[in-house]
Amino acid sequence: MKTHIDLLHSISKKKQRRIIGLMSGTSLDGLDIAVCLLTGSGKGTGFTLENFKTVNYDTDLKREILSIFSRKDADLEKVCLLNEWIATRNAQMINECLSEWNLEPSNVDLIASHGQTIYHAPKHLHRDSKFENATLQIGDGDHLAIKTGIITISDFRQKHVAAGGEGAPLAAYGDFILFGDPHADTILLNIGGIANFTFLPSDKSDQAFFSTDVGPGNTMMDAWMQKNFPGKYFDEDAAVAKKGTVSKSLLKALCDNSFFTLPFPKTTGPELFSLKYLDTAIKKTNNESLDVYDVMATLNTFTATVICDSIQMIPNKSTELEILLSGGGMHNPMVRDHIRQHIPGVTITSTATKNINPDAKEAILFAILANECIAGNASTFSRLFPNISMGKISLPG
Repeated sequence: MKTHIDLLHSISKKKQRRIIGLMSGTSLDGLDIAVCLLTGSGKGTGFTLENFKTVNYDTDLKREILSIFSRKDADLEKVCLLNEWIATRNAQMINECLSEWNLEPSNVDLIASHGQTIYHAPKHLHRDSKFENATLQIGDGDHLAIKTGIITISDFRQKHVAAGGEGAPLAAYGDFILFGDPHADTILLNIGGIANFTFLPSDKSDQAFFSTDVGPGNTMMDAWMQKNFPGKYFDEDAAVAKKGTVSKSLLKALCDNSFFTLPFPKTTGPELFSLKYLDTAIKKTNNESLDVYDVMATLNTFTATVICDSIQMIPNKSTELEILLSGGGMHNPMVRDHIRQHIPGVTITSTATKNINPDAKEAILFAILANECIAGNASTFSRLFPNISMGKISLPG
């Protein structure tokens, strides 16, 4: 044990640390694996992305996760089994990538694992006065550490909840470090299963800086595709949505939820924005006769509308905004076009313009959080979100 503690101490003192960041979001498309070389900590962090790959989840893995994902009636035995099984599968993916990249585990200092979210329960959603905010990710860090031989830091969201947060979005911490000195008011918009953004004011004001979820990203569109187009997991290039016509009455009903009136910052998940939510809106508006293409067109516009509405609600923002995209939804042309048309003066690019691979961004952010856990100082962070060091440490022996 002392050997491992000594190793952790030596890693914290190194001039540079090689950290593998892992991310699998609510879209359930695969595991993002980012090998990052990091120097320093806090706003002095230096960063290089050495290797990156998304390992797609096979049908069996997706099916098993979906059997417990965002379900109040989830089988507890299956939750228990998948906690170990997902970690083992992820470890196999890591080991295969290391072999492909000719990188020995002994040359990797840390793994930073987000885990697989299976339920997110902020208080405003569960509304049980007895309980506070809660969230749960599975894919146990001890199994990752043992099966890769690499010290693993995981379960980042629990500290955020313990410190009074909702466990999300954690992008604020990495965005603050990587993008904290913008020349113009900047929005880092990540469109994953859930859409979220970080607002970085050009005046570098901590008071104006924040990160928040805004509503559904891909989650409802993906679920509709999977229900109506077997074998298809998402609407590639918005091909299905382009064939449909937006239902104004259904769109209005979808937008009619108290979540959208909550102040920033706030979090949500597929627990709210699901096919059940869609079905309720369809029945409420007597739109049962809509074809699958019209529903998809409406869901696409719903995602883009709540993003635009939330951006418009940012106080004291400049009339000229730069939006840097990341996440799978950035590849949806209808969503991008809607944002461009409905926010005057906006410039839309991606984090690639800042030398951050947009597909790797979320995995990179967790590598940064692991770096802060080992070598950072929580006081680095703005007073507007918990000044904490996140992550639980699992030793490989």
